[in-house]
Amino acid sequence: MKKRIALSWSGGKDCCMALDTLIKQGYEVVSLVTTVPKEHGRTFGHGERTEMIKLQGEALSIPVHFIECTYETYTNEFVNAVQTLKNQYGITGIAYGDLYLKEHRDWGENVALAADVEALYPLWTNKENALMLLKNFVDSGYQAIVIRVREDVLDETWLGRLIDESFIREVEQTATCPMGESGEYHTFVFDGPLFSKRIQLDGREIIKLETTKKLEFKIHHLIDGEK
Repeated sequence: MKKRIALSWSGGKDCCMALDTLIKQGYEVVSLVTTVPKEHGRTFGHGERTEMIKLQGEALSIPVHFIECTYETYTNEFVNAVQTLKNQYGITGIAYGDLYLKEHRDWGENVALAADVEALYPLWTNKENALMLLKNFVDSGYQAIVIRVREDVLDETWLGRLIDESFIREVEQTATCPMGESGEYHTFVFDGPLFSKRIQLDGREIIKLETTKKLEFKIHHLIDGEK
């Protein structure tokens, strides 16, 4: 019997590759877990609107479990959510798409310990391997677009860039981690091998969020068709 697990989901390339890797390893991902701050009305990690995450869940045929929380209650609410999923779906673990930041892994392992489940990090590696991981994503068949940049690192001309060979060449020339592991940039995955439908994105608009700029799409819907 496959181990049933939940996956922390931001909507970007890292968690998507974690999902792909976990499924290839024989896990059954029964829920995508996304935190939503009460005070912002957007996801914590990428500042994405919840309807965009819902579209991904529908395209992947995996239910999304939103955790409504504040900065102060973030950890406790996450633990509670994992325990709820444990009771509801019988999950044995919670997976994360983190790559090499130890403080992130420590937090995730503490959450798993508190909820009495296993912590899984399918992409975990050394910082030096970040460029290789980016190349692996480009070769994977998934499609992602840059939807948020940290203004102290990358300017808004990076918004709307597809994660492709040209992106690899140009990001390699910056001081940014190629995978954006420290939040230099964030992405939104809109198609790929596990997607039963493609997410069509139109009507671009750039907005400012604190120290970052965010690309929004006024028009977004699923496109049916054979994969």
